[in-house]
Amino acid sequence: MAATNTPLVASIRFNQTGKLYHFDVSAYPHLKTGDYVIVETSRGRQIGQIAEIVSPDKRGPSRPKPIKAPATARDLLMKKWWASKETKALIDCREAAAEIGNLEGVKFIQASYNYDGSMLTLTFTSEEERVNTNRLRKRLEQNLHTRIEMRRVGSRDTAKILGEYGACSGPRCCAVHLSEFSPVSIKMAKAQGISMNPSEITGMCGRLRCCLGYEYEQYVEARKGLPKINRRIGTPFGEGKVIEVNALTDSVTVIVNDTRYQVMREDLIPLEEMRAIAEKAAQTRSRECRASPSKPEKTSAAPTQESGREEPSQKKSSRHRKRRPRRRRRKSGDTKSS
Repeated sequence: MAATNTPLVASIRFNQTGKLYHFDVSAYPHLKTGDYVIVETSRGRQIGQIAEIVSPDKRGPSRPKPIKAPATARDLLMKKWWASKETKALIDCREAAAEIGNLEGVKFIQASYNYDGSMLTLTFTSEEERVNTNRLRKRLEQNLHTRIEMRRVGSRDTAKILGEYGACSGPRCCAVHLSEFSPVSIKMAKAQGISMNPSEITGMCGRLRCCLGYEYEQYVEARKGLPKINRRIGTPFGEGKVIEVNALTDSVTVIVNDTRYQVMREDLIPLEEMRAIAEKAAQTRSRECRASPSKPEKTSAAPTQESGREEPSQKKSSRHRKRRPRRRRRKSGDTKSS
């Protein structure tokens, strides 16, 4: 029973780099990745392509909407036929906007039909937040005989729709593989040591480049344990100041006595530890200096003690020398008396 109640959910996208949406495909268990289906959206019925079958652990708490039906060959041909009319619809929109006027700051960038032509979505960009397009919409509905929806997008979505090439001379990432825009900040550029020159960090959309976030986590991980710029650090060449952090080579550039050195992570010595080692070495030298003059005194004292010890023996020997003659004299006296 649990297996039958578990819905079969698929991720569906409506264009090559579009956002993924979840839909219930339990009614059609034979569907697989790459198949086209018809779903009901806020913009009417759309044809989408199944990107993947979602595993149960990745599903949200709410049950997704079911799909209408698998797309047939006729549905796909209708989609191509209406797509061929989108360029002309965009031109008609721009011409009508120029005739009506009061839309000088509005730039229409895309026209998109539903697969059956029941709705036409006109995408535009504008510096003003509120733009009155009611007159234009009514005129286009009369001329094109379909429902018109006006959609305003930002600078990033505009660059994604227009495509073309980025500052790196390659196709724009947003138009090739980015399905969603991740937040990008100046902090990411600073962590990677990129120049703060606007031309170096700004994309064609006028916003911070999306690619700044690609390697940010790797740089953050690589910089862990490395000292920051302007910090004093100990090195095999002496105490110096960090002037550059080289995260990719796992080293820092240090200036010691007006000389630059590139020091690897394993050769860095914390300043506190280096000072402690220097203090310990100084204390050891001071002890040796104090101990060095005392050694001669001990050596000089030894002979004095020895001399002091030798003096009694010398006295004894002198006494013995004095006594011997006396005994000899006594013996001589005895001989005389005899």
